[in-house]
Amino acid sequence: MTCVIVDDEEHALAVIQHHLKQVPNVQVVSATTKPLEALQLINSQPIDLVFMDIQMPEISGLDMVRAINGRSKVILTTAYSEFAAEGFDLEVVDYLLKPISLPRFLRAVQRAMPTQPAVASESIQEPSQEPLENDYIFVKTELKGKMLKINIGDIDYVEGMKNYVALHHNGTRTLALLTMKAMEERLPSKQFIRVHKSFIIALPKIIAIEGNQILLKNTKADITLGDTYRSAFHERMRKKLIQ
Repeated sequence: MTCVIVDDEEHALAVIQHHLKQVPNVQVVSATTKPLEALQLINSQPIDLVFMDIQMPEISGLDMVRAINGRSKVILTTAYSEFAAEGFDLEVVDYLLKPISLPRFLRAVQRAMPTQPAVASESIQEPSQEPLENDYIFVKTELKGKMLKINIGDIDYVEGMKNYVALHHNGTRTLALLTMKAMEERLPSKQFIRVHKSFIIALPKIIAIEGNQILLKNTKADITLGDTYRSAFHERMRKKLIQ
């Protein structure tokens, strides 16, 4: 996979280059503080993935994404969360807040490699010492233009609601303009599993399983195990079973 890194700060370039050393089969074609030169390069040859800072004096990273116009996948990087809504409207792969942790970075790179999911999941390992609470997602809410940051470790379960999903976290419910399929793809499979067409649950939050009912911490929700998902769920549980 060929990559270009664009940021007006040398330190930020160095961080991404360092993180990319953990990813196999990646070639950094250019790491530059000059976005217009990077754009010329991207236009002149196939580049698979671009890491793009948003706030740069020469040109905005968002304008760069528009100029790239889908020729390369883009992961936005910035120290400011207020650009998240516009970034996702441009259909970027992911949006990383600085300082960028290695586990969060690796997950973003995985999303940029949809044609090789098996290889990516085996080759890119997230360090186990990094707590899940340090990871997060941004979701579009029912309010136009508003994006909300939610820590993944705070999510108890996700509930499908027609055109929305409801994320239940920290005793609150947030409605998001996403499909269940999109949420299933965004959430880390090691910690979450779909158990019903209307429910994705956090595995660490399970406190008991009673027949087809799943009981979770911090909630009295009636979570039913659906027939379609029963086999995969029981296989995951079997690995944890002490007999």
